[in-house]
Amino acid sequence: MSTPGDLLIAPFERSFMYRALLEVLLLGTLSAVVGVLVLLRRLAFLTDALTHAVFPGVVIGFLIAGDSGIVPGALLVAVAAAAGFTALVSTRRVTEDAAMAMLLTGCFAVGVVLVSRRESYTSDLTAFLFGRLLTVDSTDITVTAVTAAVALAVLALIHKELLLRAFDPEGARAAGYPVWLLDLVLNLVIALVVVAAVRAVGTVLVIALIVIPAAAARLLSDRLVVIVLTSIGLGVLGGWLGLVASYEASVRHEIRLAAGATVVLALVVIYALALLVAMLPRRSRGARSRERRQRRPASSRGAT
Repeated sequence: MSTPGDLLIAPFERSFMYRALLEVLLLGTLSAVVGVLVLLRRLAFLTDALTHAVFPGVVIGFLIAGDSGIVPGALLVAVAAAAGFTALVSTRRVTEDAAMAMLLTGCFAVGVVLVSRRESYTSDLTAFLFGRLLTVDSTDITVTAVTAAVALAVLALIHKELLLRAFDPEGARAAGYPVWLLDLVLNLVIALVVVAAVRAVGTVLVIALIVIPAAAARLLSDRLVVIVLTSIGLGVLGGWLGLVASYEASVRHEIRLAAGATVVLALVVIYALALLVAMLPRRSRGARSRERRQRRPASSRGAT
């Protein structure tokens, strides 16, 4: 009889599952750290826009060089999209919402038009949007590791400036920091996360990896360091449990579950549990307050 430990470890004895796990652990760590900044700056919509903006780069890279062209194509378009968005917003003539809407719809439409010209339109579109987590190889893992190292190094170097920009933008300007440059750097880092994840989980699911762990961690703590560490832990845990659930359902019970989407569902469940945990103290405090009011003498209640 299988033990819970066996269920959590046995699937990764297969090489393709082990590679998928490494990819998810790297993406979970990187996305969770960047996700905290996205949460602080309220840039979830921008992240969604960048994931869709990368789509035509993915398609063009694939059309030119096959699977090996996906990451370079996505990187070029991601950098151009992040720079273009920053430039549009900095003019103050275009609102952030309008710029993101144009970025999202325009770039995504270009990608769909390009991929629709292929005979394998349906399968290609599915792979580009939702990824193929179980087919990642050592090259994909290496690219993700290098991307994660670069992004985390940049954040480590300027994290104080980025936090000041997030909490007090006017103070950052008064201190002489180039706010537009800080915005550009953060947008580029978000774009790097999207590029790192596009091969494994596609352009649609990556936003869940960035936003959900950070949002769940924020429910559990108000301290920034704790939020970052908790976000990393939840991102890694969701990836691990999602892969295990997908494997068990597909292999042992013959119920096909897409690995990338199952990872996202695991993160959603974790968020729901975090929400319940965050609500419990509030309910208990409210119950204690009601009990104290009920125990007070009627005369004192009337006096108040």
